[in-house]
Amino acid sequence: MKNQWITAKAFISYLTLQKVWNYLLLQLSFQLSRWFQKPLIWGKATTLSIEPTTSCNLRCPECPSGLRSFTRPTGMLQEQLFEKVILQTKSHLSWLHLYFQGEPFLNPRFLEMVRFADQNKIFTSTSTNAHYLDEKKVKAIITSGLKQLIVSMDGITQEIYEQYRIGGNLEKVQEGIKIFISEREKSKSQFPRVVLQFLVTGQNEQQIPALKQWAKEMKVDELQLKTTQIYDFENGSDLIPSDLGYSRYAPAGNGKWKLKKKLENKCWRMWQGAVVTWDGKVVPCCFDKNAEHVMGELSTQPFRDIWKSNSYQLFRNQLLLDRSQIEICKNCTE
Repeated sequence: MKNQWITAKAFISYLTLQKVWNYLLLQLSFQLSRWFQKPLIWGKATTLSIEPTTSCNLRCPECPSGLRSFTRPTGMLQEQLFEKVILQTKSHLSWLHLYFQGEPFLNPRFLEMVRFADQNKIFTSTSTNAHYLDEKKVKAIITSGLKQLIVSMDGITQEIYEQYRIGGNLEKVQEGIKIFISEREKSKSQFPRVVLQFLVTGQNEQQIPALKQWAKEMKVDELQLKTTQIYDFENGSDLIPSDLGYSRYAPAGNGKWKLKKKLENKCWRMWQGAVVTWDGKVVPCCFDKNAEHVMGELSTQPFRDIWKSNSYQLFRNQLLLDRSQIEICKNCTE
């Protein structure tokens, strides 16, 4: 709770009256869209996820980057494109998650992008597998303006950790976190906040008590126990935990599984923000990992035109009428 309060105070410090008004317009138009079953979009995107790279050093089994299975082009986000997006959206953009697929710290200009976003008064966070947190890098992160660092660590022993984070080195991850906490204390800074994220699976759920103790000893700011997305969940998987409180899925009978949450014809994300791939494609959601629903391309269109384009409105309309017809929504907890 303390971490959430510190993070909230930092986030509020980046807000302007224009950003707050824009958020209220988005909320109002979203609620009216649900009421009338017609997409009304009165505000501009208040959040964005921008992809620094599709490259990754690990081979996680439920990730297209780890599986090297992308059906779209792969590459590195160029600083010029990033700055273009920020300059087009900074008046209304409140939160930037500088991550989509891949490991952000593999982009050599990543921290320069963080710094540019911070200088333009945008709260910035990222997610990492923490294999690149050496002392030099950590010092640069602390002074970059990054406000939240989400660290993925799905096991408290190497044997369990590497079952999901294939190719990963738990000792390296833990040492990186130690260095980070130590250097941040030396700098007398509160940021970035360190959120330790643990994907709960059938392979690691027994380690949760030990994880909680380790996180406490390490003084990480927050521990998040997160449910795991599984592609072929209908047929079951060893990744589904026995404690279904940590699962997105529930038994459907006859050996089959189903999503716990009923799929409703609504989704705030389609009004709240969008995802930008490394090469400038705008897609509606982080579940669209292969960019199958491209709303527009920033190489040829400004973001404001894409946000209210006919293709985006048709997508929102389909969502309001029958979301079950959209493939990427079928494994969504939103």
